[in-house]
Amino acid sequence: MNITRENLSDLELRVKVDIEEKDYIETVKKQLKDYQHKATVPGFRKGMAPMGLIERMYKAAIVGDAVQNELNNSLFKYIDDEKIRILGMPMSNDEKTGEVDFAKGKDFTFYFDMAVAPEFNIEWDKVNVVYNQIKTTPKELDAEINNILNRYGKFETPEQIGAGDIVYGKLVELDKKGAKKEGGVDTFVSLNLLNLKDAEMMPLFEGKKAEDKIVFNMYKAFPVADIERALHLENADAKKFKADVELTVSGVSRIIPHEMDDDLYKLVFPDKKIKDAEAFRKALRAEIDKANEEQSDYLFVNQVRKALVDNFTAPLPEAMLKRWFASRGDKEMTPESIEADWAEKYVPSLKWELIESKLEEISPVEPTSNQIVDYIKDILRRGDKPAAGETKEKTEERLEQQARSIAADRKNVQQIVDRIYAANLAKIFKDQVKPSVEKVSGKEFAERAK
Repeated sequence: MNITRENLSDLELRVKVDIEEKDYIETVKKQLKDYQHKATVPGFRKGMAPMGLIERMYKAAIVGDAVQNELNNSLFKYIDDEKIRILGMPMSNDEKTGEVDFAKGKDFTFYFDMAVAPEFNIEWDKVNVVYNQIKTTPKELDAEINNILNRYGKFETPEQIGAGDIVYGKLVELDKKGAKKEGGVDTFVSLNLLNLKDAEMMPLFEGKKAEDKIVFNMYKAFPVADIERALHLENADAKKFKADVELTVSGVSRIIPHEMDDDLYKLVFPDKKIKDAEAFRKALRAEIDKANEEQSDYLFVNQVRKALVDNFTAPLPEAMLKRWFASRGDKEMTPESIEADWAEKYVPSLKWELIESKLEEISPVEPTSNQIVDYIKDILRRGDKPAAGETKEKTEERLEQQARSIAADRKNVQQIVDRIYAANLAKIFKDQVKPSVEKVSGKEFAERAK
């Protein structure tokens, strides 16, 4: 076995692998003996066919497999031993290698071309990104408390419609003459009067009961999102729906908000000992701040990632990489499509792959299995109710088992994997960039996040 390399350029490499008969012959002999013992050949008892016949029947294929196995092992060992950082995978140079005849040949030579990763350093001083920290206002906290009070409240079914009720009924679209429009919307809907855009429209609904009919303009009454949901329309069609409608009331639901009491505290925060409204507000604010921090981190990660890619100036072995992409067997990856998408799609992806490998030298980026399991356990723990008499150790053991079972199917936890990945990046970026912090409202943050 002999491996040599030829530098085609600073970032392009050709490796020559010479495999001699002595490198693989013992494997071939052993395999042939196994075939001889197991083969059923017409005219011979099982295991009694002469070796010459077995060789004529199977040797070429066995030599091919043995050489290929030896080739793969030695090639990748060479890459590891020489610490060659390649992009993509080694590509067989069939023109240089020529035709390989495993039936007649004994010694073989193979050539492989490789794209080599450039040497570079991340220039953190060029990353000028502000950390947008969402500030939670008292008004937003009050709104979230009202949502919780309603979420844990109880439903009543009053006879007459009141402010903030949910109204059910048959809704039909009207034409310009006020008659049912032929081929128009005709569906059963639920409408939340809390979402009325114009409070002056409330008298149209208030006091109405089952079988009463209400005529109103859907576009003037409700947000586009409500129209889209209630009428089962695409967003673009919902924006255009400005017709009057007639609603025949069939029922009403009313939420009676939960009292701000010990029962509510236990429902919302079962693991915390909250005794009064002030402590509840404090705990809830911490939860909101945590969720906001995740959003802030996500935006920060995307901004820093973009800055790192934009500032990446190291050269890439583009010709070799284009050839590698085209060799992967994907029918959609033609030389023409690769060329068309090269600057916008492939180059940023390759740059990020290289940057990510540098980040891994600072701290692990890819989520570990333990991180995934711990994240799932935390989610399970929030809504978990241990059985009577169950010890903390047993609870943890049970949650661990459940979490590992869920994590076993990666498709189920891809969103969690993405969140942990973003959190790992955020930690590295914060440590390296040390950004200045700017406190912004939720509205300002949404604008910047666009």
